[in-house]
Amino acid sequence: MPEFYYTARTPDGKLKKDRIRVKDEKALSDYLKNRGLMLTTSKIMDKPGKFSITAFIKNFGGVPTVQKIFFTQNLSIMVKTGFSLANALKTLAVQTTNNKFKEIILNLQYDVESGISFSNALAKHPKVFPEIFVNMIAAGEVSGKLDEILINLTTQMKKDHHLLAKVKSAMMYPSVVVIAMVGIGITMMVTVIPQMMGIYEETGAELPLPTKIVIALSKGLTNYGIYTVIVLILLFYAFLRIKKTKKGKFYLHHLLLRIPLFASVIKKINLARFTRTLSSLLKTDIPIVQTLQIISKTLGNVHYQKSMINASEKVKQGISISKTLEESPKLFPPIVTQMINIGEESGTLDSISEEIANFFEEDVEETMSGLSTIIEPILMLVIGAVVAVMALSVLMPMYGLVDVL
Repeated sequence: MPEFYYTARTPDGKLKKDRIRVKDEKALSDYLKNRGLMLTTSKIMDKPGKFSITAFIKNFGGVPTVQKIFFTQNLSIMVKTGFSLANALKTLAVQTTNNKFKEIILNLQYDVESGISFSNALAKHPKVFPEIFVNMIAAGEVSGKLDEILINLTTQMKKDHHLLAKVKSAMMYPSVVVIAMVGIGITMMVTVIPQMMGIYEETGAELPLPTKIVIALSKGLTNYGIYTVIVLILLFYAFLRIKKTKKGKFYLHHLLLRIPLFASVIKKINLARFTRTLSSLLKTDIPIVQTLQIISKTLGNVHYQKSMINASEKVKQGISISKTLEESPKLFPPIVTQMINIGEESGTLDSISEEIANFFEEDVEETMSGLSTIIEPILMLVIGAVVAVMALSVLMPMYGLVDVL
């Protein structure tokens, strides 16, 4: 009989994990029911104590955004058509292919059936459902417009996912080219250059400076390659650690906002996310101060996060959002502050914020679509320069040898 590794709920709501050999999953479920337990997830193991490779790959990583969009969109339809929340969650758990997400949905179902509010149940899984998601669901529960809130969340998640996918797609080509260029360069330094170096050393002729530099780099990679790799790994690890600190994040994000071309894209992405989230939250009953605090946690750049926290403090004092944003002209251009000011004065800030978000999202898409066209000639020039230096460093000594002969 196969061995199952299972997770089950006890009557008091606690999780119990164990393994057992039974005929199939139905027998496992019946076994647990007879002991007052509710099966949440189960996995077949190849051998006692060892997971199958397939099961490991299937459960590795987090919950993909596409899965969450599918969950939110279908939940909105089910709630709108009259499904009870518990039944809707049970149905979605069956349809979900990601085992980790399936377990979370079943936990949500159990919590809802136990009398816990949906928003509180979601709050137990902060890595999957961020604060904005939980707060919007809470607002939907209070106002009785849960289906509308779920539709708004679906729209926002789709827009955000599409925007990030566009950026990743645009960066794929230059990334592959750079990695290939570095790989070819290292291969030449380790295999080709040492052979040429032996010939030049036998002649005893004076070598040009470019050749000396290339030979020095080749010797360094050949003789100290392992140490170089270790140093690079340590530097990368140190960079990751520094990046997580407040000061490290502050200076790194400040630098990113100063790099030509990329700074413009980063600003537009943060502005699009800010206005899109503002529009979504304004359609709920969440207070504006809390709205700005929630937005600060959705933005990627710490300088934008800081400006949102500052704005929430100023709004408490009765100052308008547009006035507080005007204090950071490098982060919020006049077009944004002026349109937000119009929205505040006319009482249509939610719709105007949505229009601003659409504008910046389209702008980012156009920029990223043309990015490969801009980067391609630059990469060609860089590759050409590297190839020229390598060729000259190899050929120049040969001409010198011909002259000597």
